[in-house]
Amino acid sequence: MSDDVGTATVPQPPETRRIGKYEIIRELGRGATSVVYKAYDPFQDRDVALKAVFPEALGDQEYGQRYRKLFVAEASLAGKLSHPHIVAIYDAVADEDASYIVMEYVDGTTLEPYARVDHLLPLSRVLEIIYKCARALDYAAREGVIHRDIKPANILLAGDADIKVSDFGAALNAASDSTQITGVGSPAYMSPEQVREQELTYQTDIFSLGVVFYQLLTGRLPFMGTNNYSIIYQIINTDPAPPSRFRSEVSPQIDAIVFRMLQKNTADRYQTWGDLAGDLVDVLGGSQSQARDGIPEAEKFDKLRKLEFFRNFSDVELWEVLRLAKWHRLPVDSVLIQEGDIGSSFFILASGEVQVRKQDRPLNVLKAGECFGEMAYLGKQKFQRSASVVASTDIVVIEIRAETLPQASELCRHHFNGAFLEMLVDRLGAANLRLSQLLADKNVSIY
Repeated sequence: MSDDVGTATVPQPPETRRIGKYEIIRELGRGATSVVYKAYDPFQDRDVALKAVFPEALGDQEYGQRYRKLFVAEASLAGKLSHPHIVAIYDAVADEDASYIVMEYVDGTTLEPYARVDHLLPLSRVLEIIYKCARALDYAAREGVIHRDIKPANILLAGDADIKVSDFGAALNAASDSTQITGVGSPAYMSPEQVREQELTYQTDIFSLGVVFYQLLTGRLPFMGTNNYSIIYQIINTDPAPPSRFRSEVSPQIDAIVFRMLQKNTADRYQTWGDLAGDLVDVLGGSQSQARDGIPEAEKFDKLRKLEFFRNFSDVELWEVLRLAKWHRLPVDSVLIQEGDIGSSFFILASGEVQVRKQDRPLNVLKAGECFGEMAYLGKQKFQRSASVVASTDIVVIEIRAETLPQASELCRHHFNGAFLEMLVDRLGAANLRLSQLLADKNVSIY
């Protein structure tokens, strides 16, 4: 939430160190309107982040109504945004004793430390972070939610590049019946249409993410001034210098992506989050990856999204698949499955071709998007392979061990079963067609 109220009394937990059912562990941070604790939920046996709003903020004569609307906006999203790169909101309470929101606890830091010129992240990590933010905000937009306050302080980083978009207190929710208020957000990250208080779409978040992108690349803001009014003037009237001016390793392609995100006219800005994500993947493909298998997560996700096998999977389920799977880049003639061996993995071909062989005789050629070894999952976990599979070109292949799939959500497993069923039906149809052709050829030869 915005912190416009002066010094306020921090709401003190009771002597038992509880707020509601939540056991307070320690304070994580505070602003002028709220304090955030790390807490423990004994009913769910998990750590949570609990944001308690100061009573003074909600009761303030000048700003109280505004803060109540912000609180309600965030609380209304409890349980509604379920995405691996969005902080989950579990619970919200507003009563005479306390007003607080309970969220997923993320053991990490915000992106603020990495928006300084002396502490910049490697280029590939910046690209991956922006890609994941774009996918998360795309999901939110499709759920009718516009964040409106994207900035480094509202993006949490855990590990190398595992991000969580947080703080939806300023969000516009298309499903909400309440009147939305204007004048929220952080001026340096606002879009031209936001500072003009015009009607907003998801493109305002694209602009704000462009400002974050610029800052993570260079350690400086694209629009700077001595006060908010001069910053707003810059946002409306001036174009920033290209990021490559301040960081030589930034390519012309990255400059172009940033400039398109920061276009003042929405018609010239990215029209969809998918277009932005696609351009980021193209650049990532040519950058040095930090991933152990040499394939950035953004590129993996993009490949999954394009494969026919995963056509019915949601973005959230694709992130599940990405976490469960192992990826391999293999040269031509690599043997993936050996006839007669015992195996518990199945494979989906991401790119290239493989040949299926039985007793060294070619049976079939499989192309990108096709699956093989699935009987390890559909049959027994330890299954004797009935044929060999050999790479006939350089390939990228996705391996999933049958015993790990139960870790996926029920809906994700349901979509795997559906994809396997479609594949088996297609193969049965193709086999029947080949058999019919053989019989027809035999009849012709007889007569």
